Amino acid sequence: MNFFRQWGEFMMMGSRALARWEIDNSNTILRDRKRLIALGLLIVPVIIGGIAFAEPIGEVMPEFLGGKKAYSPAFYGTFIFTVSIAIGMIAGLITGCIGAGGGFVIAPALMSAGIKGILAVGTDLFHIFAKAIMGSTIHRKLGNVSVPLAGVFLIGAIVGATVGGYINRVLYEINPVLSDAFITTVYAAMLGFLGIYTMMDYLKARKAEAGGSAHGGEDAHGGGGAHGGKVEGAEMGNLPKKLQSMKIPPTIKFDFDYVPGGRGISWLFLVLSGGLVGLAAAIMGVGGGFLTFPIFVYILGVSSMTTVGTDIFQIIFTAGYAAISQYAIYGFIFYTLAMGMLLGSLLGIQIGAMVTKVVKGITIRGFYAMAVLAGFVNRAFALPAKLGHMEVITISKQTGYVLEQIGVWAFFIVLSSFGIWVIYTFLTNIRVLKGEEARA
Repeated sequence: MNFFRQWGEFMMMGSRALARWEIDNSNTILRDRKRLIALGLLIVPVIIGGIAFAEPIGEVMPEFLGGKKAYSPAFYGTFIFTVSIAIGMIAGLITGCIGAGGGFVIAPALMSAGIKGILAVGTDLFHIFAKAIMGSTIHRKLGNVSVPLAGVFLIGAIVGATVGGYINRVLYEINPVLSDAFITTVYAAMLGFLGIYTMMDYLKARKAEAGGSAHGGEDAHGGGGAHGGKVEGAEMGNLPKKLQSMKIPPTIKFDFDYVPGGRGISWLFLVLSGGLVGLAAAIMGVGGGFLTFPIFVYILGVSSMTTVGTDIFQIIFTAGYAAISQYAIYGFIFYTLAMGMLLGSLLGIQIGAMVTKVVKGITIRGFYAMAVLAGFVNRAFALPAKLGHMEVITISKQTGYVLEQIGVWAFFIVLSSFGIWVIYTFLTNIRVLKGEEARA
């Protein structure tokens, strides 16, 4: 149970670190006129193209999204673009409101809409890369980036991303359903683990709040209490100390600004860690940021200050490399969806961040746990139909279809309810929020 809780904390810390990066990016883009112009230059051609080349949705979607063909951004309509904005906005609302990464809903949402898993992964990676390039705040954090540490880590990340992209493409060529089943299984496992942890954490916090415990006083993003204290500063646990004591050459030195004489660790552990992050990023289309933070702080013993800057650095290169070299050149990126998600997420993050000022943190944490579990149910219920189609298990088409539809409806009902609640809360508290901004 201890191990389960510890790894749950690892994943949550990584998710929160990734959310902080996304919020920084959103603020940087929307508060800079030049970046807004650049965003317009990216979005306007997509909208104009959608209107000019739109075809009846019933004629385009089944052939384009359901067939094994090379994907091209020429085949889309305004409906698809609108859906992508909604998906991006929901992810943004989760990120801004909860302070934990909302990107985990993107690939399941796209797959539930009928898009191939490999296309959903490639598109999500490109969306992350576009956001990173447009809103990168790395110039503000260069002092916290260990270039040697990041460079060695990226060696492993590039290898891992190459392997992950290759696995997805090979499985797709063998059988598109096999590819979808593989991606679905990975997501179900990850969301199931994280969902159980977040729900247990929420119930514990709710019980503590009812009992008047200080634990219930965490902020809206869930960053207070013991969780936040464990990752601040440069202290280390037993595992990082053991790894750093293994003097396997060559070694990398880092954290000179926080520890006298700095710290050092073998290339081997950095490359292996980078490989794991790159593999997860390329298979799931998540950028890998949710893994980098806990691995650096809890396993490698890197200070949280250095980790934040290095994490941003690796996301840009890992997501960019995986998106372009593993998916874009093979035709597995739906640019229309990527631009729509970028626009939606930027708006969602801003609204979500403001809502945290007028909503209890415990309420938001409950919604987050439900959203993660809804993603798990969505992917878990989609799996039997895919396994039945490949004759791995015996299940009727009707049963598989019903289970899949239950997962889809449960997923979108929970996410839509969350989105409606956040937007309603925002609209009904505009005067309060304006008053807070005026005082600030």
